[in-house]
Amino acid sequence: MNKKQVERFYIELWDDHNKENVSSILHKDFTFRGSLGLERKGHSGFLEYVDMVHQALDGYKCVIEELVSEGDKVFAKMVFTGIHRNEFLGYPPTGKHVSWNGCALFTFDGYLISDVWVLGDLKNLETQLKL
Repeated sequence: MNKKQVERFYIELWDDHNKENVSSILHKDFTFRGSLGLERKGHSGFLEYVDMVHQALDGYKCVIEELVSEGDKVFAKMVFTGIHRNEFLGYPPTGKHVSWNGCALFTFDGYLISDVWVLGDLKNLETQLKL
């Protein structure tokens, strides 16, 4: 069940940018530390982060490469990808397709995701964003 919720997290909230399902995926007291180093709390804080990434990276997707589950935790290995259309990490738009590797640790409260801590290869991303 937990792996399915992680898949929904990436497919519905990130890839499809579908905000309507947030309460069936994330706990009301959800905490999030994104690969960009920003921290958010609650549904609205998290959705602002998602909007920021989608505004900067057209066609943004999270490609899950591996999921490992143990107890109330799921570890995800993935690739983040999109087309750099607006300012991102202080870099002006390049029109380049960018992608970087990342991983995330998900913690659950029942069947809802209560916390996500993400680490991404920002060095590689910044190299791609430089003109």
